[in-house]
Amino acid sequence: MEWIYAVIAALLGLAIGGAVGYFFRQQQYQQQMGNLEAMRKRLLEESEKQAREIVLAARDESYRLREEADKELETRRTQLRQEEERLQRRREQLDQRQEQMDRKEQTLNKRQSTVDKRWNELEKLEAQRREELERVANLSTEEARNILLEQVAQETRQDMARVIREEEFYAQEEAERRARQIITTAVQRIAGEQVAELTTKTIEIPSDELKGRIIGRGGRNIRVFEQKAGVDVIVDDSPEVITISSFDPIRREVAARTMHKLVADGRIHPARIEQLLAKSRKEVADTIREQGERAVYEAEVPGVHPEIVKLLGQLYFRTSYGQNQLAHSIEVAKLASLLAAELGADEKIARMGGLLHDLGKAVDFEVEGTHAAIGAEIARRYGVPEAVVNCIEGHHHEVDQTSLEAVIVEAADAISGARPGARRESLEHYIKRIRTLEEIAHSFNGVEESYAIQAGREVRIIVKPGEIDDLDALRLSREVARKIEDTLQYPGQIKVTVIRETRSVEYAK
Repeated sequence: MEWIYAVIAALLGLAIGGAVGYFFRQQQYQQQMGNLEAMRKRLLEESEKQAREIVLAARDESYRLREEADKELETRRTQLRQEEERLQRRREQLDQRQEQMDRKEQTLNKRQSTVDKRWNELEKLEAQRREELERVANLSTEEARNILLEQVAQETRQDMARVIREEEFYAQEEAERRARQIITTAVQRIAGEQVAELTTKTIEIPSDELKGRIIGRGGRNIRVFEQKAGVDVIVDDSPEVITISSFDPIRREVAARTMHKLVADGRIHPARIEQLLAKSRKEVADTIREQGERAVYEAEVPGVHPEIVKLLGQLYFRTSYGQNQLAHSIEVAKLASLLAAELGADEKIARMGGLLHDLGKAVDFEVEGTHAAIGAEIARRYGVPEAVVNCIEGHHHEVDQTSLEAVIVEAADAISGARPGARRESLEHYIKRIRTLEEIAHSFNGVEESYAIQAGREVRIIVKPGEIDDLDALRLSREVARKIEDTLQYPGQIKVTVIRETRSVEYAK
């Protein structure tokens, strides 16, 4: 029974504890709800207060903005009134000026009428005076003018010649000084070696016995060699020497290399000749490519078409007056670049034009036309810029030069060919050129004597003083120089000097 009472007592304790806990929780809940309600009222009061403050601030700001807008509007109205007043004053001034211009125009019209009347009167008086002068002088106006002009021309002819001679001398002196300075600067900065070549190749052989083997039975070997190589082989009485001749420098080089190999090998027969010719052609092709690439590298001209590089390499085996054409082209490119730098021209165009100016000489024996025209056509075919093409086709004045770079390339070409030791010519060509120079001088009227001196670098012309005066002497020197340029081909330049001397002779008896 006791455990029953204990259980009952425990249940009663739990019930009482639950009731007490519930009562306390209700008290806490009511207290929290009271606190939340008080907080809500306080927040509501604060938000209402902030709203009233915001409304008041917005009202004040709107009042301030309205006052500023009213002030700005009033200012604009004042400015508009002032502008209207200024425009009104300007309109009144323009009206006044228009009235003044109208009055001046009326005055000018009256004056113009008066001037026209007086001008007509003067013309009538001038016509009457001219008629009277013609009647008195028995000459027309045109005849009198011609006589006067002739007298003035006779009186001023000597003065004109003297002034022209002085100005020309001063201009030439200054131009020569400046040109000498530029050219000296350019030449001092370039040094190139020239390889003298001939149109023939001489091959030394160890003995005359080998000549017979080269000729072969019935001339078989030499005939095959000439047919396959496209050259002429000259076997004469010269001891231990044979000569290879050809207008094509590439063929001549291939044949010479092949002949050297045959002489060194000793086995000379048609099959061996063809085999060595093929090998030599490959070697020469490699040399052409290497020399073309070397030329482009030395001249500092990038981006050149491979076919043009190949043609440049062929110039390695071409000569002009004993001057190697590839070395000459490289030298011209460098000289043109230096001259362009001195004169403020385009160095790249001048350098490329100098390198390619003789490009046509690589194939001029295969294609009809001058080497300048051929080179220009090849350059256009492979996309060379037109400014460079003009340098190529204009360096011998076959077309008009359209740029300073073209003139520079022409000058560099002349410098490279005319410098001492650069070129040489045969005695026959030299004598022919000297005679031609004197014949050109004698072809003009009034020439008494002419002499080609300084190895054909100068022509001195003595004229008849009774037929040629000072002004005609100047004209004659220019015409002779122009005819020499059109007639001859020569390295460098030729100086034309006209000498007019008047002698008065009298005898005392």
